[in-house]
Amino acid sequence: MIRSVIRGTGSALPAHCVSNAELAERVDTSDDWIVERTGIRQRYIADESETTSTLATAAARAALAAAGVDPSEIGLIILATATPDHTFPASATQVQAALGCGGGVAFDVQAVCSGFLYALATADSLLRTGMAKKALVIGAETFSRILDWEDRTTCVLFGDGAGAVVLEAQDVDEDGPGILASRLHAEGAHKDMLFVDGGPSTTGTVGKLRMKGREVFRHAVVNLADVLGEVLVETGMTADDIDWVVPHQANARILDATARKLGLPPEKVVVTVDQHANTSAASVPLALDTAVRDGRIKAGDLVMFEAMGGGFTWGASLARM
Repeated sequence: MIRSVIRGTGSALPAHCVSNAELAERVDTSDDWIVERTGIRQRYIADESETTSTLATAAARAALAAAGVDPSEIGLIILATATPDHTFPASATQVQAALGCGGGVAFDVQAVCSGFLYALATADSLLRTGMAKKALVIGAETFSRILDWEDRTTCVLFGDGAGAVVLEAQDVDEDGPGILASRLHAEGAHKDMLFVDGGPSTTGTVGKLRMKGREVFRHAVVNLADVLGEVLVETGMTADDIDWVVPHQANARILDATARKLGLPPEKVVVTVDQHANTSAASVPLALDTAVRDGRIKAGDLVMFEAMGGGFTWGASLARM
């Protein structure tokens, strides 16, 4: 059977790391307040020279190097982001140009924190139809550009960064590597719980992020547990079969609550929110790359990816590495 196999992973972070203590110098907050409510201890903030496309390109280069794949072999680039460099063209085309792999397909996907899952499922579908042989799937954000730095309940939660994977369509056995199943959902009725109050078609401005934290938390735990269950049913697996869960790094309390609801031991959950904060579409591939490079995730492991974001959008994918 043809599956999309993860050949390599990569990530990139801005140069400037901002601790909670440093953030408390400009925002009415404290390290204890942030850690207790979110588990976040630091985040990376892009400077003027660092953009979504430059971070995405750096992460892509790292993934290509890990995979041993030349940029010229890439026929598909999907970049998940809610903070593109420009309204258009798609930031994916800028990554394509920077890598020197023109001529293939390149476009952006916007599903906020679920963006990487949406991009991964889309790339998987296109690879299995023969649209391309190898693909780059990237999640990259500069969320610091859309934060209201006067709102301590939201600005402390987010950071900037990028993560990427190289996918290759391969003919494998049933127990071979690759993406086994993906499930995606959206419910636009909940738009006002997590959104940006601007846009080209409404205000003509970029706008700032707004969130009703308690409502988002409640929906996240239920939706994520449900979609993880759907993927397990589709693949005939159980929670005990999973080696690792790589979740969207929203905050530590959501990660803990979702794991408890599914009966997953915490030691199976990859957690990087303390180091990177919430990097939206970048968080899943960034956490994946971290766990691959430190040796936790190995070839043959069953890895579940999951995320929920504004809209609401949510989804999960199960892959054998």
